[in-house]
Amino acid sequence: MPDCVEAVYSNGYYDFIVEKQYMEEIPEGDYCIQQLDENYAAVYYKMNEEGAELKLGDFTYRVIPKCFGLLNNVALEDSGIMKVRDQPNLELTGRGVLVGFVDTDFDYTNPLFCHSDGTTRVERIWNQEDRSGIPPKGFLYGSEYTRQQIDEELIANHDSMTARIPYADGHGTFLAALAAGSEDFANQFSGAAPECDIAFVQLKKAKPYLRDFYFIPDETPVFQENDIMAGIRYLNQLAIELRKPLSLCIALGTNMGNRGGRTPIANSLTEVCNRRQRCVAIAAGNEADKRHHFLGSIPSQTMEERVEISVSDGVDGFIAELWAAAPELYEVVILSPTGERFHALPSAPGSHSEYRFVFEGTIVSVDYLLTSAVNSNELIYIRFKHPIPGIWTITVTVRSYSRGVYHIWLPMSEMVSGEVFFLRSNPDTTITVPSDTEMPITAAGYNSKDGSIYNESGRGFTATGQVKPDIAAPAVDIYGPVGDGRFESRTGTSIAAAVTAGAGALMLEWTGVRRNDLAATTANIKNYFIRGAVRDNTKVYPNREWGWGQLDLYKTFENFRNV
Repeated sequence: MPDCVEAVYSNGYYDFIVEKQYMEEIPEGDYCIQQLDENYAAVYYKMNEEGAELKLGDFTYRVIPKCFGLLNNVALEDSGIMKVRDQPNLELTGRGVLVGFVDTDFDYTNPLFCHSDGTTRVERIWNQEDRSGIPPKGFLYGSEYTRQQIDEELIANHDSMTARIPYADGHGTFLAALAAGSEDFANQFSGAAPECDIAFVQLKKAKPYLRDFYFIPDETPVFQENDIMAGIRYLNQLAIELRKPLSLCIALGTNMGNRGGRTPIANSLTEVCNRRQRCVAIAAGNEADKRHHFLGSIPSQTMEERVEISVSDGVDGFIAELWAAAPELYEVVILSPTGERFHALPSAPGSHSEYRFVFEGTIVSVDYLLTSAVNSNELIYIRFKHPIPGIWTITVTVRSYSRGVYHIWLPMSEMVSGEVFFLRSNPDTTITVPSDTEMPITAAGYNSKDGSIYNESGRGFTATGQVKPDIAAPAVDIYGPVGDGRFESRTGTSIAAAVTAGAGALMLEWTGVRRNDLAATTANIKNYFIRGAVRDNTKVYPNREWGWGQLDLYKTFENFRNV
């Protein structure tokens, strides 16, 4: 049997996400299993050779973990949060509620995460990177730290180099402070839920073989889907153990996968959302202006469409995913900047073809996949390795025609070592995965100074027509801690998600801790927020940019009054 802890970290093992019903299909070999939720498990399968190149033709698309990046670069008054906290008969502060984060670096030593007596407000930390301690019960890897251990470390007052519990400032610290930070009068700062309890999952970095497969630059922090799913499961189990409501903040995203909310991580989030006394907030992403989405439209069976992609110098590689809803089927021809053609003919579903362009030296592979046994949506997965700069053209033709509508997405900017964009892009349907999941609250971002939508904020709707985003929250030039006692302003829809998660914590205090609506789920809280949202009478709602309007927690509570 393999060393399963080593398998989690080793670049000599593939990580796969496998549904329970397909577990018997795993071929014989050395592998370990980590349960992720009721329906999925991570399978760590030994490679024939360490660091072997991952090829889509060898494995099905659905089992390969996607890589997720950060969505960063409190406006409590604009969100109605301060009014709710100051209202004498409410005075909601998040007391008795657990606010959970699945993110990157977290500085638990920051006074914003402590009580006034210096003891911690952090209930638990699971650091997936840290192998020095004991993993949480039911998990193979990382180190779990309790409130007692954190308090002991705070008393010892070690610096970041000698601390027994690792810590660092980063994206996670900033978001945790916005949603759950204590009041700091000297710096005129407060988190949305300053008296809640905090739980944090610090994700481990993605394995090198996956980064290579997706051509992700070494300097970009990215995280695997299976590790995020494990973090979601951990926080939900912790809330059950502590018997506390849970407000969960997810500020990670990717352009990999369909925008129909059917990914493995969507399954995990939906499972949590359906539980009582849960609120899940997700960032809509910052992709609206990046030119990474193409909306295809072919008028008839006999016509074709040319999709042009601009590739700059220094791009090691990139991936384009073409998605089409059943029963439509398409095929593609790839045209290089010098005019050489690669006609990737699909011999059957699951077919794989690869071509090396003679003058460019570029290798392009094309996989035709039917991704779901339920609806048989088509994915054409196109992988460009060492593309020369210039205009690459994908000519799309129809094999099975219905409406002639399809989507193509390119990777997020941080996941490519250069510029790659469509010449004729479409800003809609640019919300990132998993913000396309139906049940959670998807938060768009707006500029509270002038009331305008944040121009990078991901737009809806989903590829299946589901209304997303759900709500908009402040996301531009938001003040928060950045380490060493300093504060500065940052921008991004991750901030909107943190503000929304903080508002969710206050709602959970009212529904759960104060027992006003013990049956409340994320769906109920979402509906409360939507009913209280501020809407501009010059706009039609819901819409692709704002969802149902601007978050206003005070107005939400006003709607509960009988007047």
